Amino acid sequence: MDVAPTESLVTRGRLAFRRFRWGRPFWAGLFTIVAGLPIAYLPYANLTLGQLTIRMATTAGAGSLVIGILLVVLGLTIWFQPQVRIFAGVAAILLSLVSLVVSNFGGFLVGFVFGMVGGGMSIAWMPGEPVASTTDEADTADREPPVLTPGTGSALASFDGPAPAHGDEPGKGNPRAD
Repeated sequence: MDVAPTESLVTRGRLAFRRFRWGRPFWAGLFTIVAGLPIAYLPYANLTLGQLTIRMATTAGAGSLVIGILLVVLGLTIWFQPQVRIFAGVAAILLSLVSLVVSNFGGFLVGFVFGMVGGGMSIAWMPGEPVASTTDEADTADREPPVLTPGTGSALASFDGPAPAHGDEPGKGNPRAD
């Protein structure tokens, strides 16, 4: 009697989380979410040093809160809608730059740096190519290569003619024919 081993709930959860991370710009979203937290929190925080309480309240507290919340929402958007990762990345970079002026130097540069890195990672991320199996390679080995669609690839790829000879026509770099 052969019993197949069953995967534990922890193993299934770990594998599902791995699949989730690999299919989207996970780290870009995480960095963007982390960027929003200090930007939104620090203008409302009270810092206590011994008997001295320092309140970081500024006139731009509401603006800092809006920027922080938008960065968190953009981070979640990067996770759950990877199709709009470029827009979300550009918006995260712009909001991080605005936070330098509005929110105590971008959450004391912590939120600014995380926002810039997360936005850049979001713009740079590309979905992976699925790995072809060996049976697919055997099936496609006898086929003709695919025909390229006009307008894609290099501009010189469709140039089949020989190079023009120098001096046949007057033109740029050639003397005038007088």
